[in-house]
Amino acid sequence: MNNFQYSRASDVADAIRLLSTDPSAKLIAGGTNLIDLMKENVERPSRLIDISRLPLRGIEEAADGGLRIGALVTNSDLAYHPLIEQRYPLLASAILAGASAQLRNMASVGGNLMQRTRCAYFYDTTTPCNKRSPGTGCSALDGLNRNHAILGASKSCIATNPSDMSVALAALGALVHIAGPVDARTVALTDFHRLPDDKPHLDTILGRGEIITAIELPPHSFTQNYSYLKIRDRLSYAFALVSVAVALELEGNAISEARLALGGVAHKPWRSLEAEAALRGQAATPDHFGHAADLLLQGATAGSHNGFKIELARRAVVRALMQATNATPQSQAHKKIA
Repeated sequence: MNNFQYSRASDVADAIRLLSTDPSAKLIAGGTNLIDLMKENVERPSRLIDISRLPLRGIEEAADGGLRIGALVTNSDLAYHPLIEQRYPLLASAILAGASAQLRNMASVGGNLMQRTRCAYFYDTTTPCNKRSPGTGCSALDGLNRNHAILGASKSCIATNPSDMSVALAALGALVHIAGPVDARTVALTDFHRLPDDKPHLDTILGRGEIITAIELPPHSFTQNYSYLKIRDRLSYAFALVSVAVALELEGNAISEARLALGGVAHKPWRSLEAEAALRGQAATPDHFGHAADLLLQGATAGSHNGFKIELARRAVVRALMQATNATPQSQAHKKIA
């Protein structure tokens, strides 16, 4: 680990000022990802700006009936907050599918959105990696790419986004509030993370000096028919091979509203408006679910070791839609899939 300076931001404006004046500075709150990356010499910030004491830990009702969640709310506090459990159970389920209880107690909402890929080559500083060192190449393209992307990848990078929380937020239509040196702005969660294209070292659309201040959930919360299905190599905590967030509104057996998002398959949570539109007005049947899965996975391509993920994802989508239809969401306490 390299030497670095440490600063504690007094307020959001101070954090922005410190971040804007030092291009290699990093914000730290829970530190559950950044400290690991610093230990591995993947991240070598000249300065850490501690934002853990900023007043961004509130969960407040918005005027439109939604919720505004401060960026420093911990994953545990969010998952077990009564308003989240009652009104956004899909989000609570996705959070509880991720990491361990100890990590969830430390990790923050904003940090979860900023966590970096778990690609083994990204962590191995002896290997080429365009995400870690732009222009050096992608070792995963011809390497062990079992866990890597099947959607939205490029010749520069086939890494995946590791977040569970972001997949549910994408399905729920969440917004990200951002403060910066010029102005504040709000973007859809689905637009917050980037595809790799030829700049895989850029994970998000954040500009220099910008920080996440809050996440906003819309009023539509899908409390009855939802499921977060996470397929992983072990029942203990592990990153997703494939995950699916599903939220439905049903009128009898007909689907009036549908949300679908995939995790573990791309550089960002993967959502298809075309697949969701194909479900609306249809009966909740396996045939229609399979058609939606095919649309969601349009353009999927495999590397040398991850071809199985395409069929795995298709089956996971159908299974999660069935769970949501039957109001039997996947349990994150008993992770075996019924």
